[in-house]
Amino acid sequence: MSFDFFLPCPRGLEAPLAAELAEIATQHLNGAPFTAGAQVPGGVHFRGGWAAGMAANLHSRLASRVLLKIAHRPYRNEQDIYALAVEQRWEQWFSAHETLRVDVTAIKSPLRSLEFTTLRVKDAICDRLREKSGARPSIDTAMPDVRVFAFLTATDCTLYLDTSGDPLFKRGWRLDKGAAPLRENLAAGILRLTGWQAGTPLYDPMCGSGTFLAEAAQVALNIAPGVERRFGFEKLKQFDSRTWQTLKGAALEAKNAARGSRGTDLQIFGSDISGDMLEKARANFERAGLPTIPLKQLDARDMTPPASGAGILVANPPYGERIEVRGRNARGELREGRGNRENRDDEGFRRIQEEAPDSEFFQSLGNALKQRFAGWHAFILTSDRKLPGQLRLRESTKTPLFNGALECRLFRFDLIAGSVRQRPQGDASAAG
Repeated sequence: MSFDFFLPCPRGLEAPLAAELAEIATQHLNGAPFTAGAQVPGGVHFRGGWAAGMAANLHSRLASRVLLKIAHRPYRNEQDIYALAVEQRWEQWFSAHETLRVDVTAIKSPLRSLEFTTLRVKDAICDRLREKSGARPSIDTAMPDVRVFAFLTATDCTLYLDTSGDPLFKRGWRLDKGAAPLRENLAAGILRLTGWQAGTPLYDPMCGSGTFLAEAAQVALNIAPGVERRFGFEKLKQFDSRTWQTLKGAALEAKNAARGSRGTDLQIFGSDISGDMLEKARANFERAGLPTIPLKQLDARDMTPPASGAGILVANPPYGERIEVRGRNARGELREGRGNRENRDDEGFRRIQEEAPDSEFFQSLGNALKQRFAGWHAFILTSDRKLPGQLRLRESTKTPLFNGALECRLFRFDLIAGSVRQRPQGDASAAG
């Protein structure tokens, strides 16, 4: 039996996610049904069997969730949405003994209150289960057993059943985070966009708690991102435990096979000016089951290539704000703590402070890139579109991405010693 799934992802990663899903089907589904669907802003559709949904949860590094489509119909008011929800056979998927949460999102919906719409969907599900079983499920907004999503456009309502549980960017290993954590699936998507391949030197000179490095190491070692966590589909009646044990068993074998690897063999390197952040990174790597990744306490302006060959440099510096760092840098200057660059919760991300960029820092950083990293490709994520001017480098491409709600650009710089690379004439990717 095949189902329709929708995988939301950070905006800007739709094409890489579609390519990743095709790879998952080839590598892990052994001919099980899978049909690629449309890419839409913020996600990708696909059709497949129950095994495909489980494999996507286990192996997707870019998706935020795997949502199972339950129903779709036009609506005019909240009663239409209630009618659609109450008609669905929720009893096939879960019972009144599971706790429930309902979330509603909308684009250009004419309805006045999403809160009231959420209540109507919840009432419809509870009324349906009470009619069928004589009991209503309890509501738990913090740690529900089952989550139902309703998505509204101006004219249509789509109901989804969440098969993931916690968002997929919660890999289960990152407990220590910096003041401005980068979501794991966005970091993994950026690595895909850079074209980095395992065995090519990768360096993050502002690595913080190590998100880029951990994601890269898991790719290099073939460790499934979801191998150490639980999923929402395990609590559903349709859960196929035999197929799941086969999928997860193969993933655990791959992770166990990686235990003997040496971190120095991965060609993955990081540095940060904060010793505290490096300790958090090391703790995160240990929880993720990764080998020791070489890290140095270093001001990014004093960075040098960590490997003999050229590679990929990737960084997520402060977003157009005054740069503050902990501790004493290599020049002997005492600098203050970085402070909160942005604040985010599990489902949201917002910017709370905006200051003038540290021109001296970025100019020195640009000099270091030009003078010491000839042949490298540098990728820098920032919300500051003036960053190339601050670095005194000309970008080769700039890719729009969203870090939560924050619109960013991933700038690519192809580095030539002592010069500024000219943007190719008519480079369409430089627009925007």
